[in-house]
Amino acid sequence: MLLRFRVSNHRSILEPVELSMIAVDEDRAATRRFDGLSEPVLTVAGIYGPNASGKSNVLDAMAWLSMAVATSLRGWEDYIPRDAHRFGTGPASPTEFDLDLEVDGVRYAYRLEVDDLAVLFESLDSYPEGRRRNLFTRRKSEIDFRRGLEGTRGVRDLLTPTTLALSAGRRVGDTDFGSVGRALATMRVLGLRRRRFLRSGGGDPLGSTIRFLVEDKAPQLPFLGTPEDRTAVWDPGVAMDLLRFADPGIDDFVITEEESRHLGGPRRHLRFVHRGSGKPVTLDLEDESAGTQTWFRLIGPAFAALRLGRVLLLDEIDASLHPRLSTRLIEIFQDPQTNTRGAQLVFTSHDTSLLNSLNRDEVWLTEKAPDATTRLVGLAEFGGERVRRSLNLERAYLQGRFGAVPEVDQVAVRRALGIVSQTRDGQAD
Repeated sequence: MLLRFRVSNHRSILEPVELSMIAVDEDRAATRRFDGLSEPVLTVAGIYGPNASGKSNVLDAMAWLSMAVATSLRGWEDYIPRDAHRFGTGPASPTEFDLDLEVDGVRYAYRLEVDDLAVLFESLDSYPEGRRRNLFTRRKSEIDFRRGLEGTRGVRDLLTPTTLALSAGRRVGDTDFGSVGRALATMRVLGLRRRRFLRSGGGDPLGSTIRFLVEDKAPQLPFLGTPEDRTAVWDPGVAMDLLRFADPGIDDFVITEEESRHLGGPRRHLRFVHRGSGKPVTLDLEDESAGTQTWFRLIGPAFAALRLGRVLLLDEIDASLHPRLSTRLIEIFQDPQTNTRGAQLVFTSHDTSLLNSLNRDEVWLTEKAPDATTRLVGLAEFGGERVRRSLNLERAYLQGRFGAVPEVDQVAVRRALGIVSQTRDGQAD
């Protein structure tokens, strides 16, 4: 489980911002506990704020780190494809990531510092029984491992100036490197359409739901690294049950094959069977509503995260979805009965109605500072008693009590539209 994430110098984020998944209000069923940490952990976090305030960039930074761990060993050679802040000191300064996470009941702390050409600093600590144990510390090309740690020779052999030690560690066996590396590399990312790396390396499994329905019991999905993973997520019946949340009229699915010259062989088509007053009607996925298509694409990644206890990053959870479906997805991650493995959902949204499904410690706000950089603040830390547990968060947010809402100058809008109004003295405004 993700406990804390901190980043600086990534896109609109220049100064460090931190997202914490540690619960403030502990006495709730939605939180999770494990032996290595005294505080309970949240399974949901929602990020709100005006357009261009940096909401998506917080998720983007988490996605970048996941991609780095997954692909730096094979995909990075002469440079590091970071995305530093483009103004002021950003291009010349390093980008830093710092996070805590829980893997198999043990807390880990990972830190990474990179520039365009090399890994400058990297370290991994573990806290078995609450005591810090440094597993490795790296300063540029020099790396020191904890004595007795397995797989260190293999990591040294694979290391290059642009390769993360944690990325190399995923290749050398079942060690602390492997478990932490897998936890980071297998974060699922949905909705960040602009990111080039999501179309290569780590892959964005938007179409993975189809494979849950049509493949055999070992679907070849990029984020299912082991046979156990594949067995855990294979359940076409549950996928169809979830799909019916969007459209109860869907009764079944069928697979047809057509020859494709471009693919050099048969191409499979997924069609849904709808029941009605007459004979059943079969529709292509492309003929379904936008909301049904969006929900369908979410089912695979969300279900895999729930079954495997992983992190799902979802930008604009409300895009093309009815608020009741967005609410249902949040509730599935909050409910210990449907989320038994401690999976986590971190999302951005403009839909204020979803605030009614969130506790105050599950809400985060972004604002753009005067220097065009992003600030991030937890609602539970904002304003003290003004954010009581009983407060109607949606109403208070829309009233601007926490900031992080767009301000629209109506006079400026009229001028932009060429609308001329009369002032009190009769002069044109």
